[in-house]
Amino acid sequence: MTRPADRGRFTLVSFHAHPDDESFLTGGTLARAAAEGHRVVLVTATDGARGLAAAADGSGAALARVRQRELAAAAHALGCARVVRLGYDDSGLTPEAGRPAGFAGADVDEIAARLAAILVGEQADALTVYDPQGGYGHPDHVQVYRAGTRAAALAGTPVVLEATLDGDLVDIMLRVLRLVRNPLSRAAPLGGRRLYSRRRSLTHRVDVSQHLAAKRSAMSAHVSQQRADTSVRMLTRFLQLPAPVFDRVFRREWFVEQGRCPGPLLDDIFASLRGSPAVASPEGQTQARDGRVP
Repeated sequence: MTRPADRGRFTLVSFHAHPDDESFLTGGTLARAAAEGHRVVLVTATDGARGLAAAADGSGAALARVRQRELAAAAHALGCARVVRLGYDDSGLTPEAGRPAGFAGADVDEIAARLAAILVGEQADALTVYDPQGGYGHPDHVQVYRAGTRAAALAGTPVVLEATLDGDLVDIMLRVLRLVRNPLSRAAPLGGRRLYSRRRSLTHRVDVSQHLAAKRSAMSAHVSQQRADTSVRMLTRFLQLPAPVFDRVFRREWFVEQGRCPGPLLDDIFASLRGSPAVASPEGQTQARDGRVP
């Protein structure tokens, strides 16, 4: 794919499994990219029909329609220029006996070809997917990694970023929350010792502190995911955090750039395209390689 050299404005395609996923791991980064003048395209694989919700929000096709409206509102809050819905069935967190496979069971080559067509049409410079374990192991998230990585290879998209969390930090937080019996300790519903990405493999720590209002608005747009008939949802608990605590928790977003050797953490997801990466300092400021703050 031919692109103008060093044009300074890039196109970012962000590929996600369900409505609301875009806001958690990448919301601040998408909002920051849009605010800085880049084109942001959001691609969502499934309709979200199997998401946990209250009876008032319906189920199946009815819930899917609700979640599509919520997705549109969230994308608007983040400044996305376009939203593409691939329309696969939501696989759910765990498979149901006798139920046809959803997105997680769809043909990877077919998904990749559809996404590659979008990447080519948009002349995408960068694509976000998830890490190989899908963060916490959700089968639809793992499929995003597989199909997204293949699509980027088909389309010749130069930068592929795995949206993730600092797994070492997550482990510590979960241990503390378990000790105090906080419900957020159940944020890893499939269990397992390996969650997200190890700190040593991270390439980017993006400062999104100036875009938290947009991220919070996008999270708030997913009303159906804030309520359930028998429990309080994790999204609800996050949105109930006092502003200073919310800002502290969500001020950074993490990525692993495929093919890039880990080194000083970068603050710019387009660093490889610019050729002069900016490094994230411990204080969250952006520094050039020579250590000066721009």
